[in-house]
Amino acid sequence: MPFVQLNDIILYYETYGNGPPLMLVAGLASDSQSWQPILPELANNYTVIVPDNRGVGRTEPQDIGLSMELMAGDCLALAQHLGLDKINLLGHSMGGQIAMEMAIRYPQSVDKLVLAATCSKNPERNNLLFNDWAVSLENGMDSRPWFRELFYWIFSRKFFENEIAVETAVEFAINYPWPQEAAGFRNQVEAIKSFDCTNKLSGIRSKTLVVSGEYDILIPPEISKAMAGEIPDAAFSIINDAAHSIHMEQGERFIDCVLRFLLTE
Repeated sequence: MPFVQLNDIILYYETYGNGPPLMLVAGLASDSQSWQPILPELANNYTVIVPDNRGVGRTEPQDIGLSMELMAGDCLALAQHLGLDKINLLGHSMGGQIAMEMAIRYPQSVDKLVLAATCSKNPERNNLLFNDWAVSLENGMDSRPWFRELFYWIFSRKFFENEIAVETAVEFAINYPWPQEAAGFRNQVEAIKSFDCTNKLSGIRSKTLVVSGEYDILIPPEISKAMAGEIPDAAFSIINDAAHSIHMEQGERFIDCVLRFLLTE
């Protein structure tokens, strides 16, 4: 299993496929395994790199302090460890904020940039919501209702019409062998709350695609579209019949959208 000592953490990552490098950065409470539904198709065209962020998965220790700046630095350090001067970067939700931070701080290291279901500053409602989730974890709330509550916000109504799919997702989450600790979740929540790169978006020089789910109630399309308007020459696309977890609900549409962008000169 690929672990590497980076900065003050032991970072876990996986690589797939061959071709130009494409790093996928996961969101809040998610790790490298959250990309599994779309990895095979992307790996047909790219060397796909999927790290576990600070505070989650197999990256240790989970209870270490973190910020978008630190996590962007981790992504850069991983790329350098792999001998890569420049990478394509795809970030989802919190991962999109990490990706933006990396593109702003280290423009020479980011080729094309894909920002999925993300924003440059978290809405205050979401800060309150995420704090409530963190408190529930810290108070030892049973994991089954906790994950169901999370899923209500990241999947579309249509997803919940399939009872088997819902229960399968819940069972996978509660039996996941590398669960996130409450401290790791709390630290990620605080990093999201303190992040605001709105005034720096005009400085992004990477060719950028912003992608939003039609039914995303966590980061509604109008927020992502407004953000795209602040990034020079950024393209914006909406994936129909998807909520916040776009690549889980509409993997084929998401892959098609991303590859059309990445493969176009």
